[in-house]
Amino acid sequence: MKRRALLRAGAGLLGALAFSVAAQAAALKIGVTPGPLADSVHVAAQEAGRQGLEVEVVEFSDWTAPNLALASKDLDANYFQHQAFLDNAVRESGYPLRAVGIGILSNVGLYSTRIKSFAELKEGARVAVANDPVNQGRGLQLLEKAGLIRLREGVGPRARLGDIVDNPRHLKLVEIDGPQLVRAIDDVDLAQGYPGHFAAAGTLDPGSALLFSGVDDLYYAIRFVARTDNADAPRLQRFIRLYQQSPAVREQIKKSNANNERLYSLPWLHNGAETAQPK
Repeated sequence: MKRRALLRAGAGLLGALAFSVAAQAAALKIGVTPGPLADSVHVAAQEAGRQGLEVEVVEFSDWTAPNLALASKDLDANYFQHQAFLDNAVRESGYPLRAVGIGILSNVGLYSTRIKSFAELKEGARVAVANDPVNQGRGLQLLEKAGLIRLREGVGPRARLGDIVDNPRHLKLVEIDGPQLVRAIDDVDLAQGYPGHFAAAGTLDPGSALLFSGVDDLYYAIRFVARTDNADAPRLQRFIRLYQQSPAVREQIKKSNANNERLYSLPWLHNGAETAQPK
């Protein structure tokens, strides 16, 4: 009887150990959207593999699915959104998500293939902006900075089209899905866009924006985002540190931004800090 009990206990222990090993061996799944961010994460994943940490990079074609997949536990983390976008997503969906590490801070610019200066922008010109609440606010603030529109006082990054209180040139604002803005550039007179997207598409010089936003706004730095129940997972934190510290990742980021370091910054390096948590 004792022997059978010991055998059962031993089998149970082996089963638990096998489950534990399998869980540890499962790849860390990081969700991204195609483009420069994905390229840098792919490089980090290759480096992680060489260090014994298996990472699977999962690409999504839109800006909604990565958070849904993360909340559904199909991902361990995602890397595609800044804090403003995350705050809005959590507010609208109730997903238990939070930022767990800082990534790239990209400028946003106003681009055109039809004009060389804002003075050339004609009455009724078509201007493309992102259709999601957060990125649209950033684009509208940039249009206001250019003197093309005026927004309701105090609206800030939450600005939407309805917050435009003055549009002297009667510009026609066209809402377009964020990742598709780069493809819309030839169909409009002016478009909001991220330099990295133009660099990846190879259709326009990413440094040719008529106006750039500032590069020191940490609120718009891309975040590594996880669920609240796995935010402190050692494997995830290890991967974030590797991403931030890898020379190969930094070289890929530079390459993805057309070797133009004016188009982005790496906030975790500020003040000599190698790692930085979100604020």
